[in-house]
Amino acid sequence: MAIVLVLWQLSTALGLVDVSFSSNPLRIAAAEGKLFGSGEIYPALGATGLELLWGLGITFVLGIPVGLVLGRSKILHDMTEPMVNILYSVPYVMFLPIIIFWFGIDNTSRVIVIVWAAILPLIINITAGVRNLDRDYTRVATVFCTPRLKFFYTIALPATLPYILAGVRLAVGRALVGAIVAELFLASQGLGYFVQTQTSNFNMDSAMAGIVLLAVLALLLNWAVRLVERRFTHWAGAQ
Repeated sequence: MAIVLVLWQLSTALGLVDVSFSSNPLRIAAAEGKLFGSGEIYPALGATGLELLWGLGITFVLGIPVGLVLGRSKILHDMTEPMVNILYSVPYVMFLPIIIFWFGIDNTSRVIVIVWAAILPLIINITAGVRNLDRDYTRVATVFCTPRLKFFYTIALPATLPYILAGVRLAVGRALVGAIVAELFLASQGLGYFVQTQTSNFNMDSAMAGIVLLAVLALLLNWAVRLVERRFTHWAGAQ
């Protein structure tokens, strides 16, 4: 990373790259200071953060139970697998006109895009985890006549936690992409809209500063998920 930044700075200093279209690390750092100092970036950060909070919250509340149920029920899994694969394979951007037509261009549409982007990899991972559940667990549960609901939260949920958190990591990354895509097409606020506006105005320093903030946000979210993985699934790596 340091080598890339140094080469980037040198290429603009030597005139090999036009700074008006690419900025450089020092100008980006100055733009970051200006954006935070003036408070201009805070509304965009707040809008994107709120959308992600709602989108990921809905994704986890819906995705985890659905994945557990689909993994446990062979009939439901066979019925829904083609539809899940189709929705996962088709770019959700293609459905933006339909989403706009049905829900408008307010926060609801942006949250729907985020949920659509994030929930499918979560469901797929959890379903795979439940279907690969150790058969000894299910035999013991059957012998002791464990109720179905109790089986989910006492056996299936803890045993598939590595799969769940792997799905959460994928969901977080796709949710951020979904949030930016939604802001590019459906918003008048947020980091995606901010970067688009600054680029349209040829203010590349601020635009690149916004992109750096997006990268930092993605790294922080990924780091948080990894902390949770190390805290709750350390036993999985020891097996």
